[in-house]
Amino acid sequence: MVAWVTATVPGMAKADLAIRDVVIHDGSGGPPAEGDVEVRDGRISSVGSAGAASVDLDGAGRVLCPGFVDVHTHDDGALVRDPGLGFKVAQGVTSVVIGNCGFSAVPVVPGEATGGALDFRGGWGDLAGYGATVEGGGPAVNFISQVGHNTLRQAAMGLEKRPPTSAELATMRGWVFEAMEQGAVGLSTGLMYQPGRWAATEEIVELARAAASHDGLYNTHLRNEGDRLLEAVDEALLIGRESGCPVHLSHHKAAGQANWGKVVDSLAKVDEANGTGADVTLDVYPYVAGSGPMYQYFDLERVDVGLAEVIRIASCLAFPELEGRMLTDVAAERDVGLAAVVREVLTHPLGKQTICIQFLMREEDVETNLGHPLVMVGSDGIPDVRGQPHPRLFGTFPRVLGHYVRDREVLPLGEAVRRMTSLSCDRFGLAGRGRVAEGDWADLVVFDPRMVRDLATWDDPRLEPAGVALVLVNGQVAYRDGEHTGVGAGRALRFRELGPQG
Repeated sequence: MVAWVTATVPGMAKADLAIRDVVIHDGSGGPPAEGDVEVRDGRISSVGSAGAASVDLDGAGRVLCPGFVDVHTHDDGALVRDPGLGFKVAQGVTSVVIGNCGFSAVPVVPGEATGGALDFRGGWGDLAGYGATVEGGGPAVNFISQVGHNTLRQAAMGLEKRPPTSAELATMRGWVFEAMEQGAVGLSTGLMYQPGRWAATEEIVELARAAASHDGLYNTHLRNEGDRLLEAVDEALLIGRESGCPVHLSHHKAAGQANWGKVVDSLAKVDEANGTGADVTLDVYPYVAGSGPMYQYFDLERVDVGLAEVIRIASCLAFPELEGRMLTDVAAERDVGLAAVVREVLTHPLGKQTICIQFLMREEDVETNLGHPLVMVGSDGIPDVRGQPHPRLFGTFPRVLGHYVRDREVLPLGEAVRRMTSLSCDRFGLAGRGRVAEGDWADLVVFDPRMVRDLATWDDPRLEPAGVALVLVNGQVAYRDGEHTGVGAGRALRFRELGPQG
């Protein structure tokens, strides 16, 4: 428990809050220091020592570090529908990057769904309008947006399997420029998803150039993460070179047993490119299974039975009784083939809303990724808490700290903190955040390094983690000892903009 004391020191100009007796990992990856941290007006006013404060917190020797940044989320709709984002705050997450895998909240065609992982209809016209809508709901965490190519393409030309006309390309490019002017990080793609899979490399280069004009990032869910992983990495590096954008590879993995181990070669390509002047980074989620809309992974005319063998249903409005079950078990119970089960689910009128989990990776590759100094952490969680969601939605960051840092010793604590804070903030343009430094925003987390761990499992995925004692967002207490305060102190962030008083 964090001890709370309301200070009453007359005649002194008190800080808003002081956290005393903590081990400070400042986000740099360097050695920790013991001391106190003081907060005034939403910012860190002193590191090492703290004067009188309106509220004193006894850290009891726990670790204090910058709040974690979830660099790969699909929280675009959740920020509108469920701004409390309890599944993030309880992990120590204070900021999220949205608009990933080519799906974003903008552009919005009036009356039409956005086409994202969880479709939603927005009442805003542009990124500024979306940000104002979310801020009006009092979000628990900060958020920064990307503009998604799949959403751009669907808004401009529907699901047409063809190159865009010059007018359609100009329209998409204009939307990228507008989003960048309103503070977007850059362009994201999901080239294995509809409709992005039908786009040629040249189309992506042209749109990425619009992001590059504002020094933006090109962030990609690669065209292939399995048999053609290395060719897909080559394509991403080419897009970066041709457009002038830095490149970020989302949820780096080698999917399918035949491809296990390829992450070594993929990381080598990244290192080689960076050694010759490129600027490439990556992220990973600390699990051996992915998750997403099931319809995106299957051709119903030629169902991939091998893929179906490793799929578990997370949420399924069409057949709720299948939630939490492997397709192999369902097929055996019904005495039918796997292809028949896949077709039954996906041809239902509600079939496209089915979310599945795919067990395609191996543990050694996760550890290889986490061992690389340019790999950040992103949950890739789909914020649909019906059914049996992927446990990464609730457990990602404590899992890194507990399983991979403390238990497996894959990376030191200070380095893990760096990857989840300053490296992420620097890459995605969260200015004035990601470090415990005087003058920076007070996005902070206090946790017990001996106790922190994820509790969410495949069969009980909604359990909040253990060991996270305190979370501050912009200097306000968002979470303490298992209690969500509901303070709603999160803000819409603009790429590389310090914000008020910055």
